[in-house]
Amino acid sequence: MVDYIYYLKEVLIAEKDLQARIAELGAAISHDYADSTNLLLICILRGGVMFLTDLMRHITVPHAIDFMAVSSYGVGGRESQGAVRIKMDLMTDIRDRDVLIVEDIVDSGHTLSSVMQLLSTRKPKSLHICTLLDKEERREVEVPVRYRGFSIPNKFVFGYGLDLDELFRNLPFIGVVDLRKYDA
Repeated sequence: MVDYIYYLKEVLIAEKDLQARIAELGAAISHDYADSTNLLLICILRGGVMFLTDLMRHITVPHAIDFMAVSSYGVGGRESQGAVRIKMDLMTDIRDRDVLIVEDIVDSGHTLSSVMQLLSTRKPKSLHICTLLDKEERREVEVPVRYRGFSIPNKFVFGYGLDLDELFRNLPFIGVVDLRKYDA
């Protein structure tokens, strides 16, 4: 087994910077939803789990959580294919709820656009997106990101919930993949 160091070109976002920004996002969400009595955080699995668990520690208003698993990636898992499949749906009725989708990364926008369309048919009171990472230059479909941790360049990243062939999600930072080594 090769250690993550082999694939790491550079650390894009250090652990302390991630945690500081997540605390800021939690404070902003707490402020914006101060009057909400029915906030529901929906984590998009699997990449969003670490972000969700750290983020919810900083949200001071009462909230519930639920999970969705969606897929829009083809073989190899590096490029979105556009067609979104719901692999695991919500267990919670979102009608008349304040819903905040918690995502690890917004890339092309196809996945979140489809999820937003689906969830809006279920009549939530409000529906917004909170993403840790945003690759705006890769956007093919516009999605209304309300809370953004970091805008990042179009680089293949891993760590802090994002995988490299299902590995290294546990890293406390966001790293850039050395494609010369990964594609070799």
